[in-house]
Amino acid sequence: MKKLASLLALISIASSCAQKKIANNNPVFPGWYADPEGIIFDDTYYIYPTFSAPYDKQVYLDAFSSPDLVEWTKHTSVLDTSAIKWAKRAMWAPSIIKKDNKYFLFFGANDIQSDDELGGIGVAVSDSPEGPFKDHLGKPLIDKFHNGAQPIDQFVFRDKGGSYYLYYGGWRHCNVAKLNDDFTGFIPFEDGTIFKEITPESYVEGPFMFIKDGKYYFMWSEGGWTGPDYSVAYAISDSPFGPFKRVDKILQQDPAIATGAGHHSVIHPKGSDDYYMVYHRRPLDETDQNSRETCIDKMYFDENGFITPVKITNEGVKANPLK
Repeated sequence: MKKLASLLALISIASSCAQKKIANNNPVFPGWYADPEGIIFDDTYYIYPTFSAPYDKQVYLDAFSSPDLVEWTKHTSVLDTSAIKWAKRAMWAPSIIKKDNKYFLFFGANDIQSDDELGGIGVAVSDSPEGPFKDHLGKPLIDKFHNGAQPIDQFVFRDKGGSYYLYYGGWRHCNVAKLNDDFTGFIPFEDGTIFKEITPESYVEGPFMFIKDGKYYFMWSEGGWTGPDYSVAYAISDSPFGPFKRVDKILQQDPAIATGAGHHSVIHPKGSDDYYMVYHRRPLDETDQNSRETCIDKMYFDENGFITPVKITNEGVKANPLK
């Protein structure tokens, strides 16, 4: 009986540990990280976030990989300023895409405040999603304020027709530009312009796009990133260029869980009905503006294709292996 009691106790402890693990998957990895882009390459999930720290300490980007959204491996300094000679600080909001067996990582650097400063949006390239990445151009891809948009918060998007577009912009302006074949520059639109402004109502920064059922879901962050009102809203369009009429806010703080929930991305395993919101938020007991952590929660749609408000949780998501 004693052996049976001991065995049952061990089973109970193991079960309790398992339940605790399932119940505490947010944040998904330790450390202060923000602006996370989640993506799938082959049978692995990846997250590329901003290292959340004072600007002068933001001189590198880490990446994280997972087979199942629960167990994460850190890949330290996949890109840093030693590889990008023109970048000195404020490396922000990476966005990555695979093309021709190369991985192209778009990033912001230097937090430029005018056209007279060196910095903006750059491109790095690697043979592996885990780096190391090297400078693709030796200079910024975008280094000027076009249509009032600060060159930050870039998102690279492959359209269903095979074209690649870059959505970007801070300072409450958002542009889209069509990338050329080797990502060294842009192809003008039919009217001759390169940077087309598509700013929706209440846009602040952090654009993201995905396609579902033939519709373009365009998403962005609203409010101030240092405050509790940071949030995510979206629009739906028949075109990657809009018009983007704001539908609703679908990610925001929960005073019982965390504040400042925003600057997100979406992961969708191909062939599934699963959509995951990857975002950052600030713990309730933290007041420092850089105390931001990366989290994942499920995203759902109603019968009309509208996104229902995302419930932020401490539980996070359950394991979903891609293999």
